[in-house]
Amino acid sequence: MVLGTMLFALVALMVPARAAEGGGPSEVTFIIQVLILVAAGRICGEIAQRLGQPAVMGQLIAGLILGPSVFGLLAPDWQRALFPTAPEQKAMLDAVSQLGILMLLLLTGMETDPSLIRRVGRAAASVSLTGIAIPFACGVAAGEMLPDAMLPHPEMRLVTSLFLGTALSISSVKIVAMVVREMNFLSRDIGQIIVTSAIIDDTLGWVVIAITFSLARHGTVDAWALGQAIVGTFVFLALSFTVGRVLVFRAIRWSNDHLEGEFPVISTILVIMAVMALATHLIGVHSVLGAFVAGVLVGQSPILARHVEEQLRGLIVALFMPVFFGLAGLGADLTILSNPYLLGLTAALVLIASIGKFGGAFLGGALGGLDRRESLALAFGMNARGSTEVIVATIGLQMGALSHDLFTMIVAMAVLTTMVMPPTLRWALARIPLSEDEERRIAREAFAATGFVPNLERLLVTVDGSANGKLASRLAGLVSAFRGMPVTVLDLRPASPAAEPAEARKRPAEAEIVETSAEGRSAAPTMAMKRSGRRGRKQT
Repeated sequence: MVLGTMLFALVALMVPARAAEGGGPSEVTFIIQVLILVAAGRICGEIAQRLGQPAVMGQLIAGLILGPSVFGLLAPDWQRALFPTAPEQKAMLDAVSQLGILMLLLLTGMETDPSLIRRVGRAAASVSLTGIAIPFACGVAAGEMLPDAMLPHPEMRLVTSLFLGTALSISSVKIVAMVVREMNFLSRDIGQIIVTSAIIDDTLGWVVIAITFSLARHGTVDAWALGQAIVGTFVFLALSFTVGRVLVFRAIRWSNDHLEGEFPVISTILVIMAVMALATHLIGVHSVLGAFVAGVLVGQSPILARHVEEQLRGLIVALFMPVFFGLAGLGADLTILSNPYLLGLTAALVLIASIGKFGGAFLGGALGGLDRRESLALAFGMNARGSTEVIVATIGLQMGALSHDLFTMIVAMAVLTTMVMPPTLRWALARIPLSEDEERRIAREAFAATGFVPNLERLLVTVDGSANGKLASRLAGLVSAFRGMPVTVLDLRPASPAAEPAEARKRPAEAEIVETSAEGRSAAPTMAMKRSGRRGRKQT
């Protein structure tokens, strides 16, 4: 009721104002659009969460309500006044949406835990390969059978088919992880396999999107351009997770320790994201891959404190998510489903997507050594498309690979599969008994979590050359190597040789502050003392 009243008042003010200014681009209109999308996304997101659904679905539904599907059907003049179709006005909101895609991929990468892949790699790899290959093949086949009237460019049918296959094959890791965490299954084997499979899905999906984008830029299958894109993508990934990983860690650490302004680490993270997004753009693939990889590297940084991550997450969740998903909902027109033919095509798309993903994940679970109940839970969990699907569809629409009708059908499919997933996954997980090994491991992890060490983010160790000082240094080294935690070592030995005991004058060290990080995890856990001209800086 509050949102409706606010919407009525704002539109009532905008209609005469836009008439007076001749319908040109308006900053006032842009501010009101952002205000409405953020407020509507927050309200609908809260309602969705209270109904057991992810908040992102509420934000997408808010956009559907504000778009031609509901508001435009009931009051078309007012809807056009609030969201005019003039290119100059749309460009202002589209710019925020474009930045929102990169920020969302940054956040998705930061929430990706590569260590899970090493823990349950065999079963998760089996699930991901079959869970991607089967629905991808179904989507490509469906794209090849679509009538020409459904395609934006019939001569680029292959690109449309690839986008459709990708959209049908990727699971939303955010929504999958949300339900698994809510059910307290993150410590269970099946929970880790489900989340890890979604991580692999997401990663492979963005690589496929990057290559498809390169293909779409040339319009036809150019073997040289396609090979260049594939080689460039894998070279970028190889450099990112070797040299790039070290550079990202050092950049975050340097900005935290040397810059005096507010939020220096967040500024550094945004610069890293932009540089890597531009790098992927320069090699001919989509910038979303660079943003996603940047998020993965940033999320692994040992110096990324919890409050810094929460500050960045707050900006993305509060502003960019409701604007982006609201705008995606605005771009979908569900009134086309009043056409029985398009309604039938949408139902067929949902059926193909669900059967392909469910069957592929179930088969992968069986091949990976899971029993029937675990494979069933895995199949239900991997069927959620959600935010990832909408991002893929939005990129396809912007590139001209998808028509508005196909975009609407994919958004409808994403909403339906995502809303079905939480209750079905909860039902399936509740039927899986706890094994003895899992029970012992969960009890051990719960006991360890209550200790002091797991809550540490950074160590400050003072040493003075005594036996106690050496012991403290070695203990700090062990904790740092085990937890991947940065350490600051403060050497309290006197700087003047005359003030030192005779037996200590042989040591060449002087009073100093030495910082180490977990980048050299494989090194011996003893803290090395070396000369440093600077003194303590602020710590995260």
